[in-house]
Amino acid sequence: MRRIHILLVLALLSPLVALAAGNPPNLEPLPEPPPPPAGLEGPDAEPQITITKKGTDKVEEYRINGELYMMKITPSHGVPYYMVKEDQNGGWSRFEDSNSPISIPKWVLFNF
Repeated sequence: MRRIHILLVLALLSPLVALAAGNPPNLEPLPEPPPPPAGLEGPDAEPQITITKKGTDKVEEYRINGELYMMKITPSHGVPYYMVKEDQNGGWSRFEDSNSPISIPKWVLFNF
């Protein structure tokens, strides 16, 4: 029991010791970040978003280099959901939140 009290006191005093130490001298600012890679420059660096209305639903289409890869559907009476393209053949998956979905690779190894 006594050990717990000692550890608790040490845990409570450690932030005070760090605060008393202050900032170290000779701090220098961080250097500027490097420019983006050559392939990510230009007008296609960010996705192009097209917003359309289909009835009472709002559909946001996300494209990179003209290729549709994701849609956000916002119904007038419900929770928005996302349709994410799984492969080049047009397979779509539905996700309820904006977290990145797990994309399973579908490589063609052999074609007969």
